[in-house]
Amino acid sequence: MQARDLMITDVQTVSPDDDVADVLKRFARVSFSGFPVIDDERYLLGIVSESDLVDLFEPEDETLWIPIGFPPFVDTLTYQIDVPWNDIDTGLDFVRESGRPISKVMTTDVVTVEPDADAETVLDLLSGDPDVNRVPVVDADGRLVGLIARQDVIRALRDRGLD
Repeated sequence: MQARDLMITDVQTVSPDDDVADVLKRFARVSFSGFPVIDDERYLLGIVSESDLVDLFEPEDETLWIPIGFPPFVDTLTYQIDVPWNDIDTGLDFVRESGRPISKVMTTDVVTVEPDADAETVLDLLSGDPDVNRVPVVDADGRLVGLIARQDVIRALRDRGLD
């Protein structure tokens, strides 16, 4: 079994110029969590996942460090205060971030396979990193020709076992 046997070819994609708000709306309408980002000639530029977009609106650290004291002691005296982030209005973040192009938030270091890659290679990629949920299938030039998600592999193995 090869990647071409596992992949779907009717792949929903987004453009690098699509803005965050539009892609968020598209995520609300689909049952998967990532879109390949391609240009007009279908060259794969990256992947954008729900978690890429969630990261825009979630604080990385819920701790606010406030320096106290007078120079030169400012760097050595700090208090940790736990800010109630749930009480902070994230509407401003949404307004600020929603117009950003997807090209600014997408993952560009994308793991791919070619159509003739064997199923074992695909399984290794999908099971090696918990953040890799789908593997784009590209031709020798880097154009998107398909996509393999974890459930596609499971379905193919199930169907093969039933034959």
